[in-house]
Amino acid sequence: MPLKALVVAVAGELVDDPAQVSVTEIAGDQNTLFELRVAKTDLGKVIGREGRTAQAMRTVLSAASAKLGTRAHLEIID
Repeated sequence: MPLKALVVAVAGELVDDPAQVSVTEIAGDQNTLFELRVAKTDLGKVIGREGRTAQAMRTVLSAASAKLGTRAHLEIID
């Protein structure tokens, strides 16, 4: 699915170790949940100050999923 690739691409550009970026897609009836995992040292870079980077990633994912006619949510797993 292109949404998973979007999350991987954005997170991969933010972190120092892109090889540690993994995204798990959990499809529900009406929603899709994306679980993002990065290296412990890169967690702060993905979350950002006061969660701004994480919120921006969620906004982009939400807009892209709306364009496709679905709903998607992003959860960052530490």
